[in-house]
Amino acid sequence: MAAGLGSLEAEGRTIFSPLGIHGDEEDEENSSAVFLSVLVQREQLGLCFYDNKDSSLNYMVDTPDSHELHLLDRVIQEVSPHVIITSAKQEHCMTRFLQKLALNPDYKPEVVTYPYVDFGLELGKQRLLSAHLPFLPTSISERDKLSYLSSCISFDSPLMLRAAGALLKCLDRRRVGVELEDSSVGVPILQFHAYTLRGIVYIDRDTYSVLQIFKSDRHPSVYKLCSGEKEGLSLYGILNRCRSKFGSKLLRQWFLRPTQELAVLHRRQEVIRFFTSPRNSDILSTLQSLLRNITNIPTLLHRMVLSHTKVTDWKNLYKMVHSAVCIRDTVRHLPQSIQLFHEISDGFSNDLHYIASLINRVVDFESSLAENRFTIKPNVDSAIDEKKRTMMGLSDFLTDVARRELEHLDARIPSCCVIYIPLIGFLLSVPRLPSMVEKEDFQIEGLDFMFLSEDRLHYRSERTKELDDLLGDLHCDIRDMETAVMTQLQNTILERSSSLYKVLDLTAELDCLIAMSSASQEYGYTSPKLASHRTITITQGRHPLLELCTPVFVANSFHSSESQGRVKIITGPNSSGKSIYLKQVGLIVFMALIGSDVPAKEAEIGLVDGIFTRMQSRESVSVGLSTFMIDLNQMAQALNSSTGNSLVLVDEFGKGTNTVDGLSLLAASISHWLRKAPVDVPHLLLATNFHSLLQLDLLPSSILLSVLTLETAVDGDDLVFLYQLKEGICQSSYAANIASLAGLPTSLVQRGVEVSELYRTGRPIKRIDKVSSDEQANRCRSVVESFLSLDLDDKDLDLQRFMKEEVLPSAGEVLNRS
Repeated sequence: MAAGLGSLEAEGRTIFSPLGIHGDEEDEENSSAVFLSVLVQREQLGLCFYDNKDSSLNYMVDTPDSHELHLLDRVIQEVSPHVIITSAKQEHCMTRFLQKLALNPDYKPEVVTYPYVDFGLELGKQRLLSAHLPFLPTSISERDKLSYLSSCISFDSPLMLRAAGALLKCLDRRRVGVELEDSSVGVPILQFHAYTLRGIVYIDRDTYSVLQIFKSDRHPSVYKLCSGEKEGLSLYGILNRCRSKFGSKLLRQWFLRPTQELAVLHRRQEVIRFFTSPRNSDILSTLQSLLRNITNIPTLLHRMVLSHTKVTDWKNLYKMVHSAVCIRDTVRHLPQSIQLFHEISDGFSNDLHYIASLINRVVDFESSLAENRFTIKPNVDSAIDEKKRTMMGLSDFLTDVARRELEHLDARIPSCCVIYIPLIGFLLSVPRLPSMVEKEDFQIEGLDFMFLSEDRLHYRSERTKELDDLLGDLHCDIRDMETAVMTQLQNTILERSSSLYKVLDLTAELDCLIAMSSASQEYGYTSPKLASHRTITITQGRHPLLELCTPVFVANSFHSSESQGRVKIITGPNSSGKSIYLKQVGLIVFMALIGSDVPAKEAEIGLVDGIFTRMQSRESVSVGLSTFMIDLNQMAQALNSSTGNSLVLVDEFGKGTNTVDGLSLLAASISHWLRKAPVDVPHLLLATNFHSLLQLDLLPSSILLSVLTLETAVDGDDLVFLYQLKEGICQSSYAANIASLAGLPTSLVQRGVEVSELYRTGRPIKRIDKVSSDEQANRCRSVVESFLSLDLDDKDLDLQRFMKEEVLPSAGEVLNRS
């Protein structure tokens, strides 16, 4: 950051600040202000902001951002913070972003930097725990406060938590909202909000894991087992067929930021529809082969700015620009009514052709690779050509000089040669004679000894000194002159860098859409109809991942309208497919929100604003929280944050605690949604084994409620899963059948059924009578006596048979009865 742009304040340095926003101005003390804290590391963005108008702390989970920080730019446009807090130790992209922000004449927030230590992770967590939350009891323990905070704010986003710590420090030092209060009164936080950009669908990290949208596996290479990861069986894994690094990166950003903007989704869909047509398969293959050559433009241009360009960079740049021109020429023959094709045709300017032809005319790739430095072709610079011709003729000339030098040397020296070493000059090289043992023996009259290398002595002679004066700088001159040409070429390309960035953006988008088209074609996906209404209809939907792992997959439909079927409760035995169905619906909706085709016969998707899940427990970053507490946190987020345009998936809520308590909380949660106005009820799918929820009539009656189950059939003692959804309630958990399928002993299963029936009917449950201690003692005595009566000296005694047939069965019977 530029030095001297601001003044040092009490706790942070103000980099730039407009008039009228300083905290010490009296007329601004009571006005509304937004304080934004932001941290950028390794292309990951973490931020949170405080709005003193409603005393709310808003956070955004850690999200990837581009090198130009486009996402941060959108956040600032939407939030319009008065104060931006960031670290004094920042990456170059953030420094450049702030410098660009300072040049904006229409918007100049105050930018304050704090030392990097104020952005510590543990420090951020402790400041959150110490924050003033007036709505909590003053006597609340730290553990309970941590439990509450875990339900309000994501502890899985380290950058955001670090930014929150610095934000809270700034608020406390400036006494935001409590300027006139006693110093013991802290800045109040009355609300926590998960912030999502307008038009972006909210999806938390748990949902990405639960739905298996992303799944990282350890790398199979033995060299990368500890640190390397690869994408496992996941939605991203099967759709990511991108040919370029930046295509894969952009696709991941689409996954992390699904959109509600119909114009964006329709733009993607029209490209996917074009390439899924079999008649366009040849064009698809051609473009895929060209997209492989799209390289890392930002890194390459940065090297040009620093003049650190490698030989391979020039080769890769030429291949990329040439491929971009070929992509443009190919796309120009495609329907220009498709927006992306039109933008590529117009946006790939003639600068690309100029850059490609210039590199091809100037750079000698073969010579550059051989010499491992930048070299130019003939006829580019006449002065360099002349010096190179002199250098090429130097070999014969030096041979002639060496022949003349040999005539004046000692007759014992059989041969010599004249060599040129850059930065050292011309030297006379002669073989080392057997008599030359000590350094004193190396002296030759009329020559200045320089060094010994590989049994050859190197000297300066009067002739080589003359050559140094005449030609000694020839090699360096050529290199310097070629470096000047390279610098000129770099500057010409840098002047046209905007064209290269446009190529990167548009080819990455094309790469993503071609990748999704390829997957759609292979797996038989269908283009969904997208609309802004609140209805979701999926006909014969399939789970995009599970159908790849099983030879037969049973498709199921889904329908949720504004007035019917908004809340679906699904019952059925374990392993009947309840969880798969929930995930299937979630994945299909998610795929529609990134513009992809979906695994269904047909689908009409009303765009949702968020996907919330309570489907499986995992290890929490908040140490000490129980499994059920984690489940409660996830359910609390769904209850507090979902809207009438959200999709909520709940599976087996209530496990991990007392059955009555779990059932009560589940019934209360569903009742909370059902008692809302229909416009505020989300699309809710809930799978449960609490059949009492419906049998005991614990829920209010509502036309929004739909009860479903998954079909099964009993064939003798065998339970057959049909995986077909139908209306109704599962009348039995089929626990005994499931236990038998799991391999439990038959006697154990039978006893379980017996106890269950007694418990269900309210009859007393009696213990199975144990064998009396006297009878057991007699059995043990019998086994011992049988063993002691053996004559071990008897040669005909078959001891192994006796142990197998007499002793072991008796001992096993005794143990079983005990």
